[in-house]
Amino acid sequence: MLKQILSKLPRKPSKNADNREHGGSHTTLLNSSTSSRSSDLGTSKSGNSIASHVALNYASDIGPYNDKKFARGANPKVNGIPVSSFYEALPGFRDVPSSEKQSLFIKKLNMCCVIFDFTDPTKYIKEKEIKRNTLLELVDYVTSVNGKFTETVMQEVITMVSANLFRTFNPQPRENKVIEAFDVEEEEPSMDPAWLHLQIVYEFFLRFVASPELDAKLAKRYIDHSFILKLLDLFDSEDPREREYLKTILHRIYGKFMVHRPFIRKATNNIFYIFVFETEKHNGIAELLEILGSVINGFALPLKEEHKLFLVRALIPLHKPKCLPMYHQQLSYCIMQFVEKDCKLADTVIRGLLKYWPITNCSKEVMFLSELEEVLEATQPSEFQRCMVPLFHQIARCLSSSHFQGTGMANTTCTSRYEMVTTMLALTQMPPSPFVAERALFLWNNDHIENLIKQNCEVILPIIFPALERNARNHWNQAVHGLTINVRKIFYDLDPELFQECLQEFQENELKEDEVKARREAAWKRLEELAAKKAASNEAVLVLRKASVPSFSG
Repeated sequence: MLKQILSKLPRKPSKNADNREHGGSHTTLLNSSTSSRSSDLGTSKSGNSIASHVALNYASDIGPYNDKKFARGANPKVNGIPVSSFYEALPGFRDVPSSEKQSLFIKKLNMCCVIFDFTDPTKYIKEKEIKRNTLLELVDYVTSVNGKFTETVMQEVITMVSANLFRTFNPQPRENKVIEAFDVEEEEPSMDPAWLHLQIVYEFFLRFVASPELDAKLAKRYIDHSFILKLLDLFDSEDPREREYLKTILHRIYGKFMVHRPFIRKATNNIFYIFVFETEKHNGIAELLEILGSVINGFALPLKEEHKLFLVRALIPLHKPKCLPMYHQQLSYCIMQFVEKDCKLADTVIRGLLKYWPITNCSKEVMFLSELEEVLEATQPSEFQRCMVPLFHQIARCLSSSHFQGTGMANTTCTSRYEMVTTMLALTQMPPSPFVAERALFLWNNDHIENLIKQNCEVILPIIFPALERNARNHWNQAVHGLTINVRKIFYDLDPELFQECLQEFQENELKEDEVKARREAAWKRLEELAAKKAASNEAVLVLRKASVPSFSG
């Protein structure tokens, strides 16, 4: 009878209902493990149970780490209560029995989900220091832990890491920067003010991923495709310290989670596609290429068709953007890995370079020539013969190039359009140095390339002879003139008859060009005399049309 009466009375709302009231309709990442941790929270010391319990509620209240309502840098509050009222340090791992260390580890992870505002160094000084020390304790624990990580721990680690790392960047405006040929390393990188905490979070996650106690088969449920995509998004950070950590972490994930390897390669390809064909703006291309250099080095032979397509569709087009100097060293290394693994790809690479060869950017031309020399050094004679005709047509253009490397533009950045125009005008008054022609002539200093050229002299010499002869006759620069004379001597000593044939053909073409030029000048002179005669007599000049204009009647 008493039970029936009590059952009709209104019940007290549960804690879960309270959480739903304060958290709205958020779906939390921690709901699945809240019940399993409730008993652990109750067994801790009373002095710290309140702080741990509120930290857990905080993680439940904010919902997913990427919730739109969660504003990074805002004043952290829990249920309207400032964090400073409950954010207290938890006991150290040495102060609790071994049986409670995992429970304490989870509590510390929940505690570190609170994000502080670092734009104002005067706020939450004590709480920031508590979190920093807690993060350092987590790093030590992960490094020295004995025993496999449980799925609950994995889930809590990913939640904490995601809450701290995954954020939206506010890039600085780039419209006023000289994009074409500035030295990116001379720029002051943008440093994240929260790096004091971020660095420790990155170090913690790196040691967690690299730990032998992490079971990849279980962890792949939490370090999943969605997590990897968000990790890749962080590569656009302007802080080079962050990109360096990301590079190491992603490489560890690629090595440990074999099931994710195809997805990581595909996602990286997509970043390259967007960068090359849409935005040409990304801060982490060099780091991604550095990872891929190690990945390509581990490709098994014979190369899969997927890997060859990656070379053709992703790596070679990366030569197109204007900001190539940012990542050319890493890109060149990746390209050479492919050529060294499969020498038949040399023809593909060389034709790709010719496709994206710069026309007006002389600094990029010098980079292309340097990379071309490396590729040619690993090229076999059969592959060389396939591409030598278009290749040496381009080299001939480089030998007679009128483009020069400016003396100061490569190290110049401008903060306004006025400064950019003024700087460019000033640099045009400086004497240029002919790096393009000089760098092209340096190819003959390489013994392997010189042997390839000598073996195909009858094809190559007629293509480049006009450029060599013009440089030998007219070039003002002493270095280019001297190198040209040396190259001409190599060809002459190799095959004097062919050399004389090319010289005779060049002289005949010169005579034909002189005749055409004389006829053109005579025709213009006659027109000028006729026009002057008509002007003196005030006689109208009649211009006959080849086709009559049709008339339209109303």
